Amino acid sequence: PSAGPLGGGGPKWRRGRAKMAAGGRFFCTAGRGLEPFLARELRARLGATEVDYVAGKVFFTADAEPSELKKIKSGERLFLLIKKHGPLPVSGHKGKMLHEIRSLVIEEPKDWLDVITAWKNLRGCEGKKDGVFQENPSPCKRKSEEEMDVVTKRQKTEQVREIVSEECQAGAEENGVVPDRKSDEKGQPETEASLEDSSKSSGEKPVDNEKHGFSFRVSCRCSGAIAKILTSQEIGRAIGIALMKQFRWRADLRNPDLEIFVHLNDIHSAVGIPLFSLPLANREYIKTAGLRSTIAWAMASLAEISAGDFVLDPMCGLGTILLEAATEWPEACYWGTDISDSQLEGAGVNIKTAGLVDKIELLKASVKALPLPSESFDAVVSDIPFGKKFKITKDVRFLPDTLQEMERVLRVGGTVVLLLSQDLHKRMDSITKSGENQSPNTSSDGAGETTAVETSSSDGNSSSVVKGVEEAFLSSRQPRFGSLVLDGVYEVSLGKTVAFIYKYRKVSAAGN
Repeated sequence: PSAGPLGGGGPKWRRGRAKMAAGGRFFCTAGRGLEPFLARELRARLGATEVDYVAGKVFFTADAEPSELKKIKSGERLFLLIKKHGPLPVSGHKGKMLHEIRSLVIEEPKDWLDVITAWKNLRGCEGKKDGVFQENPSPCKRKSEEEMDVVTKRQKTEQVREIVSEECQAGAEENGVVPDRKSDEKGQPETEASLEDSSKSSGEKPVDNEKHGFSFRVSCRCSGAIAKILTSQEIGRAIGIALMKQFRWRADLRNPDLEIFVHLNDIHSAVGIPLFSLPLANREYIKTAGLRSTIAWAMASLAEISAGDFVLDPMCGLGTILLEAATEWPEACYWGTDISDSQLEGAGVNIKTAGLVDKIELLKASVKALPLPSESFDAVVSDIPFGKKFKITKDVRFLPDTLQEMERVLRVGGTVVLLLSQDLHKRMDSITKSGENQSPNTSSDGAGETTAVETSSSDGNSSSVVKGVEEAFLSSRQPRFGSLVLDGVYEVSLGKTVAFIYKYRKVSAAGN
């Protein structure tokens, strides 16, 4: 199969059949730097239209069933869109701002009812029969036996924590609302009862949920100028009271039928309903989490994998990249090597859990001396260790030796995709420059242009000394990677850590 817009051959991405006549309007959150990947994936996988994105979010229209929407790989959380506006006007008067926010959210009740109807149609459920809104369950609630697995629980916790951290970074210090505990203006905890009391004091009587509609809660995240005037709790409570008055819904902060998400910042205002209980980034087929799944998928998508290709991850760790690639492009053959027995053991468990034992081969080997034939792989994709755990930053030959081996085993026309830390990103530039691997046509649509990033080192002068020794060493040896041509550099976020995805293409036999 020919490579698609994301570089993938493999399975065909079908357009979804409409369950809503005119298609649904959605938005999906994304890790910083992954918005373009997500936008391209939505067009290719779902045939999405009206695709546009801002920091941390991609808005789109699609006629797709839930089973197809769940296949989105580079997104974090998926929402049905209720409202999308520009930034709200900011003034120093809290009451006036809260009134404007309430008016904005409730100004067209028909929009709400239409989206709720679409949500019910897409979910094929009434209320919470399928446990749609259980992202933040009360700790006292019992889990199923499968969920009590310690490793699985740790994986899910880390993924949710990463998603929240990512959304906060995209909005610049955004503050999330804890669903089962909020604070009022006096700093007192606001529980479910206190919000319901607000509805009573406003003249509303408690309603029968079965007869009159849904129970609900509001989760608000705000940042920028508006966050300096109002807290997320104040905004969420004001919107909640307005919804109770408008629709006679009942507040339930712990176990609602419906959850309303409100995101406000200096760029846009968005209101939506989450479509699924778990984040899209939560992979059922990964038992033990390694690299963030969305990053791993984005890297695999850049490798341009086609049916029959041989793909190698020479530092596979727990095998996350191989799992993402083999799940999306199953008609290729995958190999993973690592020097660590424990990492290979974990990768083996993951591969068995995913049912991909016949697709992925594991081998213990050093990335600097791979026991593999030259020009035997069509793609090499790997997460280069960041040095904190593996202490590779003091090894001045690590990157040159690694690149030489990757270049050797890669066939002409193949691709190398690497994930580098900020420090290794800067060192990669010095290595390729010393190797005279700079070409006037190394960028692809401008993506190959690398921007220097200033970073502070935790070890102070020692880092500068190591870097100086490395540059002197490289200058004397002049490693050459003339067959690898830079084809793109993408800055992405791993929670609080900045990383860079490098893509190279091999244009000639190694050494020529």
